Amino acid sequence: MLNDTHNSPYAKVSPLPCGCTRWTKGFWADAEESNTKNTVPHLQKMFESKDISHVLENFRICAGDAEGSFDGTVFGDGDFYKWMESAVYSASLSGDQALLDELDEYIDLIGRAQLDDGYISTKQIIGERENNGISRLGDINDFEVYNFGHMFTAACLHKRLTGKDNFLDIAKKAAGYLDHLYQESARTGNVQTAVCPSHYMGLMEMYRTTGEKKYLDLAQLAIRLRDSVKDGLDDNQDRIPVKEHRKIIGHAVRANYLYAGIADLCLETGDGEYINVLHSVWDNLIHQKLYITGGCGALYNGASPYGQFFIHQLVHQAYGYDYQLPNITAYNETCASVGSVLWAYRMFQLEPKAEYFDLIERTMLNVNLAAVSLDGKKYFYENMLRRAKELPYELIWPLTRSEYILSYCCPPNLARTIAESSEYAYTVSDDALWTGMYGANRASVQLPCGTAFTVEQETAYPYDGTIRFTFSDIRGGDFQLKLRIPGWAEKGHIICGDTKLELTREQAGSYQPVSVSGDHASVELYLDMPSRYTVSHALVEENTCQAAVERGPLVYCIENPDSELDTLDDLMLDPTETFHPVPMQIEGRDMMALEGSALAVCHEEDYDPDALYQTLSVRRLTPTKIRMIPYFAWDNRGYGEMKIWMPVALRQLP
Repeated sequence: MLNDTHNSPYAKVSPLPCGCTRWTKGFWADAEESNTKNTVPHLQKMFESKDISHVLENFRICAGDAEGSFDGTVFGDGDFYKWMESAVYSASLSGDQALLDELDEYIDLIGRAQLDDGYISTKQIIGERENNGISRLGDINDFEVYNFGHMFTAACLHKRLTGKDNFLDIAKKAAGYLDHLYQESARTGNVQTAVCPSHYMGLMEMYRTTGEKKYLDLAQLAIRLRDSVKDGLDDNQDRIPVKEHRKIIGHAVRANYLYAGIADLCLETGDGEYINVLHSVWDNLIHQKLYITGGCGALYNGASPYGQFFIHQLVHQAYGYDYQLPNITAYNETCASVGSVLWAYRMFQLEPKAEYFDLIERTMLNVNLAAVSLDGKKYFYENMLRRAKELPYELIWPLTRSEYILSYCCPPNLARTIAESSEYAYTVSDDALWTGMYGANRASVQLPCGTAFTVEQETAYPYDGTIRFTFSDIRGGDFQLKLRIPGWAEKGHIICGDTKLELTREQAGSYQPVSVSGDHASVELYLDMPSRYTVSHALVEENTCQAAVERGPLVYCIENPDSELDTLDDLMLDPTETFHPVPMQIEGRDMMALEGSALAVCHEEDYDPDALYQTLSVRRLTPTKIRMIPYFAWDNRGYGEMKIWMPVALRQLP
């Protein structure tokens, strides 16, 4: 969830109020429309279905509206709260009163399911009622507190957008239960980790929404108590005290939620030790453990990378060793990439550096949008970087998107992220408007210094590097526009009035300030967008002598329909060739593909593609035309191979 830090003492920038920015057309407007019209109602049907998810049925059983036993996932409650967040945002901005009325009915249901002491987790309520051995707080992997956390964030957003207290009252009651739980843990020393700690962010937002300091105190206590966990695990990042963390380890979703929550705490307290931890683990993520798409959490199962070989803990959905980034088996759970966006956004508010929004944009445009089909109704849980024709082994999740997956946490997490995507367009400081993700939009801005104006952004980004800002209805004094120059930018310029500032590689990955004065002022940012070949660190073994193709902020891939070869395994890139942008459509969605020449490998007749080892026998390399599509658009044209990384044919250059 986006956070509201306009009163946070250590936030150097803060978001605009919800709904002040709207995508107007183009890339993000299309993604938002698909999310509103297709994804949000599709997920509602999945949660309503007794036979598919059983999620709402569990609430109805708890409320006495239905009979039966608990079914579905233990984190289904939290998944539904995430969907509620996406629904209230979409409905409020689109004026969908019918959906808002349905949300009120759901809120009433949740309130009736909640126990008098504030406890609300359907599996345990039903289990205790049936006396079947299931009870509250018996197993940390029952995700009770995780469910609480997502309720807190959804309730706070609901309050902000609708002004109603009905959902927030339920959240306050649940937070009261959590406060009693943590106070008792502090008294007795009997502390359990709450896995996937969404409640840190949730409690911080409760504090900001209500102004009641007890929620800030509770968040601080919850984080501090992590250090008292006995026999902690790298899986949950609690084997060593938080302030001793130096590398990002363990379950990727849990790690990203943890550090996002700590960043939220730092925005209120400015704790220097925690800030040092955030810098250290962030640097480890960005420089050693991040995929080119922004995906993270490379391994289905992995071991601790701290060198504890005699403890050798098994870690699920793991950040593995440095540079351990496989392609076919890349795990990259969608919730982890959503978590990294939440974390990066909070880091940016602590210190507005372009690297944080570079990561947000890379992740949002590539892995996050790749996790949902172009029609908005099918989803990936994991996000691989290569799909082979066939595998001699089975992976845990399907190799193509599905309407419903047993672990349904990712689709609603993705839905709320896309619904709120316009909030990532701008932040503000005292007398400045900071750009975040670029896209055609219109925003009403009130700066803390008192200056107010409307800004219109016109662009075909991410397919075109021309971005024009027009300011109107300016009330107050002059102000600054802080333009993000992405880290990939090699060349460009900024035009403001009669002034033209040339951009070079030196400005890449920075913010460039532009002074804006006078009504109907305009500023134009132009970023040159040639296609480029990208290579990875030598220790990323699977990518040795291979390259990926990027253009602007987009990562490109190739699928079978875009090559005449029988298999993409016989394709090599020629780094002397240039790829050119070409418009195309997939599933009715306009996009920019890349076309150019590559090299096809012609093997000798005795070549055996199934041999583990054999003598190298390449007859020749022949030119072949190929097309590459944005990675987010893959797996929308039937099953087949897909590759991002491809071997490079190198020869001595003159």
